[in-house]
Amino acid sequence: MTFGFCSFSSGSSGNCYLAKTERTAILIDGGIGAARILSGLDRTRTAHDDVKAILLTHEHSDHVCGVASAMNRLPGTKICANEDTFAQLRANIPEERKISFETGDGFRVGDIEIKTFALSHDAADPSGYSLRHEGKTIAVVTDTGVFTKEILSETVDADILVLEANHDEEMLRQGRYPPFLKQRIAGMYGHLSNAAAGKAILEIMATERKARCILLAHLSRDNNRPQLAESAVANILAEMDYYSGRDLYLKALLRDRLSMLFEM
Repeated sequence: MTFGFCSFSSGSSGNCYLAKTERTAILIDGGIGAARILSGLDRTRTAHDDVKAILLTHEHSDHVCGVASAMNRLPGTKICANEDTFAQLRANIPEERKISFETGDGFRVGDIEIKTFALSHDAADPSGYSLRHEGKTIAVVTDTGVFTKEILSETVDADILVLEANHDEEMLRQGRYPPFLKQRIAGMYGHLSNAAAGKAILEIMATERKARCILLAHLSRDNNRPQLAESAVANILAEMDYYSGRDLYLKALLRDRLSMLFEM
């Protein structure tokens, strides 16, 4: 039985990812409109009735703005978040549609085991996710200003790792954003840069060297480019003799189009 992943949208203007088995589909975040979500399901041949849950990483609009409309279009779907995130949502989610957890908890949706872990971001209680099915793991880490030991321990065995590479540090410094926003993005409660993502991957590979798929996510529209992110991370990895195509697969996810469906 396969375990698959697809990005419907990844970037500072909207985020939504799909993880699926033959019986269960889960969305991670709903930061795009319901029409795009349903189109992504159709294009990945995912039955709408198979979507059992939407996992919310945190309450910022680029991660939750489409949740209410998607919930209405997918009536069998539960919304999963911690209590602090639920408290910040503007959408009115009925209690019977909620699955609440404490960050660090694990739970099961269909035939997918889910583990939650803390991120470092300026939100109420941001959470990353690792999803496991039949010995294979997909981990999603976006919107974190630092890559902690806890995040490392939860992602080190990931076969597919979705990791934030939000900005190029020089582009951010030289860009048009006001100083307070630059400080927020580059701070410990902001976002990982390309360089920070590369160093995080080095930590992962040094801890457990195995073939894996690494997808660079949540790229800034103004302060990054897909090819720049890929080359910056690849150069950092090459310094320690890790190469895309030999030791791992490395690709940047795009904000405005579906990725391929990665299957294991």
